[in-house]
Amino acid sequence: MKPLFTVLLFCSLLCSSILEPAIAYEDSSYCSNKCSDRCSKAGVQDRCVKYCEICCAQCKCVPSGTYGNKHECPCYRDKLNNKGKPKCP
Repeated sequence: MKPLFTVLLFCSLLCSSILEPAIAYEDSSYCSNKCSDRCSKAGVQDRCVKYCEICCAQCKCVPSGTYGNKHECPCYRDKLNNKGKPKCP
């Protein structure tokens, strides 16, 4: 009985850790909240939020803080605009 409980507990933890981010990203408020925080100190906030939300929708993540920390989200970090410069703020 105890090994079965352990296996069930492990499976439920694994499933919740996989499904929770997927559910969070489908909610549009996730990206808007994260991008509002990320762009709070930007000089041109509306443009910052616009591009951040585009990147968030595609990458399913936004780096923490208002600047830097792009190592937390490689997809966000590696997106480039048509001029070869970073697309995501």
